[in-house]
Amino acid sequence: MDEFFNGFSWGDLFKASTVLFAVIDIVGSVPIIIKLKETSGSIHALRTSLVSFGIMIGFLILGESILKLFGVTIEAFAVAGALILFAMALEMILGVRLFRDEVTGKTASIVPLAFPIIAGAGTMTTLVSLKAEFAQINILLAIFINIVIVFIVLKLTRRIENLLGEGGIAILKKVFGIILLAIAIKLFTTNLQALM
Repeated sequence: MDEFFNGFSWGDLFKASTVLFAVIDIVGSVPIIIKLKETSGSIHALRTSLVSFGIMIGFLILGESILKLFGVTIEAFAVAGALILFAMALEMILGVRLFRDEVTGKTASIVPLAFPIIAGAGTMTTLVSLKAEFAQINILLAIFINIVIVFIVLKLTRRIENLLGEGGIAILKKVFGIILLAIAIKLFTTNLQALM
C-alpha cells in the first residue's frame, strides 16, 4: 500500500487535476451536452462517467506500451501533446474550431460524449504528457477527481447553464484556455529540452 502512495504530493495532485480539468473542459461543454440531450433524448451521467474513467485509466496504464510499439518516446509524445493542447487553448481563447466532432446519435452517452468529448485525443495526450511530469498516483487521483466533477456536471447541466448563463460559460472557457496555453508552453519547452 505504501508503494502505491509513493510519490504522492498535494501540489502535484492539484496541478495534474487542474490540467485535466482544463483539457476535459466539462463546464465549457455544457452547451454541447444540452444539444446532445435534445437530439438523443437523454444522457446517462453514470454510464458516461464510468466509460470515460475506463478509457483514461486504460490509456494511462497502456499508453506508454502502445507508444513503444511505434518506437515513440514519452518526451516526443509530450511535445506532440503540447502542440495539441496549444491548439485546444487557441480554440477556447479565440472561439475558433480546429477540431471537428459529430454530436449526434443514439449512443450519445458513449459516443461522442465519453469519447471523444471527455476522454478524447487531447485528454489521452495530456495523460501521457503528465506521466513525464508527475508520479502515477497523482495522475490516477486527478482522473478520479475529474470524473467525479464530470458526473456532477452531467447531472446538473441545466442548472449550471441557467446559473452561469452564456456569458459565464464564455468567460470560463477563456480563463481555462489561458491556463491551458501556459501549460502547453511549459510542457513543450521542458520535454523539448529532454529530447535535445
